[in-house]
Amino acid sequence: MDISVLEKSTLFQGISAGEIQQLLQTLPYHIRSYKKDETIFHMMDSATQIGIILKGRVQAQKPFPNGSQVNVSVRVPGDLVGPAAVFSSFHRFPCDIVALEPSVLLMLSKEALLSLMQKDVRILESFTTEIASSTYLLQQRLELLSCGGIAQKAAFWLLMQARQTGQDSIPIPESFTHWAMTLHVSRPSLYRELKRLEADGILSYTPPVITILNHRALQAILNR
Repeated sequence: MDISVLEKSTLFQGISAGEIQQLLQTLPYHIRSYKKDETIFHMMDSATQIGIILKGRVQAQKPFPNGSQVNVSVRVPGDLVGPAAVFSSFHRFPCDIVALEPSVLLMLSKEALLSLMQKDVRILESFTTEIASSTYLLQQRLELLSCGGIAQKAAFWLLMQARQTGQDSIPIPESFTHWAMTLHVSRPSLYRELKRLEADGILSYTPPVITILNHRALQAILNR
């Protein structure tokens, strides 16, 4: 197992590879591999395991009875998978967790993670920060979904990224198609709206980067 990945994990932040190795030797865990598009956790499965991604990318996907789907978040090496579900009073996964590419996860039980927290307070602090950050991002996600039109959704996302990074130039995540899925709009409609905003001098688009040229105008679109 590549301990260097765990060093970069949100859970083991600030803990050396040697310390991580010693901690893992004191408790049970297992390594699981998943193929592309394989479901790691099914929605409403009993939530007893927490994963740490060692390789690949996974996505939380919320399917609905009408056949539609909301792609909630993408997790990358070092990220935790399923902590909120495991520690909730419901003990069920609210979404499907699917491997976007061949992926490898380290799996821990709730009891094993609690044991780690007792052994090292830094792990408890990191876990608390992870849960709080996930809650904050979910609130932003809900606000994005509440935006009415395509221009409002794009404006909200761009302004949110600009505030978080302190930069006016914002790279599109992965691809234009993926960005459209994140905003829950069609790719052609988003592209047309982006070109209109560019023609109005509000932003410029040089793939894969969007640069905000007029923050006030973009905020005015959001406030409509």
